[in-house]
Amino acid sequence: MLQCPRNFMRTLFLCGAAAATLPATALAADPTGDWMVADKVANIRVAECNGSMWGVVAWEKTPGGRDTNNPDASKQSRPTLGMPILLDMKKKPGVDQWEGTVYNAKDGKSYQSTIKPVGSDQLEIQGCILGFLCGGETWTRVGPPIPSSPTNSMAKGPSKAGSSIKTGGLPGQPRPAGSQSATTGSTGQQASAAGRKTASGDVVGDICLLPDIARFAH
Repeated sequence: MLQCPRNFMRTLFLCGAAAATLPATALAADPTGDWMVADKVANIRVAECNGSMWGVVAWEKTPGGRDTNNPDASKQSRPTLGMPILLDMKKKPGVDQWEGTVYNAKDGKSYQSTIKPVGSDQLEIQGCILGFLCGGETWTRVGPPIPSSPTNSMAKGPSKAGSSIKTGGLPGQPRPAGSQSATTGSTGQQASAAGRKTASGDVVGDICLLPDIARFAH
């Protein structure tokens, strides 16, 4: 009978034991945090709100955008900053993918979509119309994962060091969302911070408290 060398079997056993002791969170993919879209014109903040993933525009290279292509005339004047674009995305059983709807402000249409982390620094977005005509892009992480909390509120950490693309590499641009230190305090304090400008230039804050998400997620 074929036998493995004793030192090989010992190495295999030790590696298996070490893998078994790793915390589950270290192995799990995490789509939360701030992500720069492929054309680098915006950052999208993704957070878990009441069990679903939501994503909003957290920073714009060109400030002052409006949702002018929205088919709902009442929404055509709303700012794109803070606008939800990943909507109520649910975890797919057995895989590190979340499925829901993505809103594309460029054409005012919504698409069936999935998001899938690739490693720790990329997020793949795939969207389809009626199950076909699929397309997608890859986003790049520019802010750390966002820990969940009992109130679904945000605990921000410092942005990823050395990521010059966050500001497009140009001096004088505002510091993008997700680059401030951790937020603490009561839910009321977090709610008052959401949607208003802070010292670091973050005007979005905890996305779970934004009205367009809170009415669905709470």
